[in-house]
Amino acid sequence: MKKISVYVPESAVIEAVTPAYRTFKTANEFLKASGKMPLFDVEYVALKKTVSTNDGEYVIKIDRILKEVTKTDVVILPALYGDIEHAIKANARAIPWIQQMYRSGSEVASLCIGAFLLAETGLANGRKCSTHWAYYNLFRQRFPEVEIVDGAVITDEGRLYSSGGANSLWNLLLYLLEKYTDRSTAITTAKYFAIDIDRNSQAAFTIFTGQKDHNDKDMLRVQQFIEENFQGKITVDELADMVNTSRRSFERKFRQATNNTPIEYMQRVRIEAAKRSFEASHKNVAEVMYDVGYTDTKAFRDLFKKITGLTPIEYRNKYNKMHMQEQDAGHRYSV
Repeated sequence: MKKISVYVPESAVIEAVTPAYRTFKTANEFLKASGKMPLFDVEYVALKKTVSTNDGEYVIKIDRILKEVTKTDVVILPALYGDIEHAIKANARAIPWIQQMYRSGSEVASLCIGAFLLAETGLANGRKCSTHWAYYNLFRQRFPEVEIVDGAVITDEGRLYSSGGANSLWNLLLYLLEKYTDRSTAITTAKYFAIDIDRNSQAAFTIFTGQKDHNDKDMLRVQQFIEENFQGKITVDELADMVNTSRRSFERKFRQATNNTPIEYMQRVRIEAAKRSFEASHKNVAEVMYDVGYTDTKAFRDLFKKITGLTPIEYRNKYNKMHMQEQDAGHRYSV
């Protein structure tokens, strides 16, 4: 069971507080309906037992105050309401708690201008961060050591995540949900809330960043080997031999470190390479397929769609810049 702690800040925006809570609660219901065990224990946490939001329009009852929370898996930082400077000061006592949770292994995700709270902790220094476009200048002035990413829907910096403005917070929540469960659960939840799940594909993130945040040097060496040699045939036995361990022990350690089996990891590396190729080249599906180490067209297509939610052709047509430019030029010519 993964503990999700939604921090309800002083000067909170109700529209950014409830989606995080509802996303993971709803996912539990879908998991149970499909015969699986619910995975999330979701709670509201805050500096006090009740918090007013939107200038007192709503009041949220808190499950635990921060001093009672010594360990959690994920901390969600919703958007702030009203004057930013005032809101940051009102939440100053939460900053050490957020820092401590991160040091203890928690992941931290900011929604919209909740990025100001994330940046205030110093955890994002030297890293990328997203927030609402209307606050870019203020953010840069206050946090010059954080790289604000213009136009990004979401960013993934290992155990730190952030989303852009307004409804982009849903894309980050769905991204996390897919990471913690699977594509099917994320898509079902997206449909339930009528959210375009594919918007998160616009962000320049790599799913492997978060999977390297561990201290197992042998598994890191294996991951690097896979990423440098994915075009060729790699067997699990070969990888186990690299670290002088049995196949069974290796598979257990690899999954513990990366949350993927070795086969799943190799598949994701290859599909990620295929995505980049579709985005930046004129190669057709067969050429890309061979480049990333596959020879079975149906198997490649099925795996690509399973991981991305789109067929290879759909993905290329949607995200290839040259293809879109040609379409746009053709449209102008016809007009």
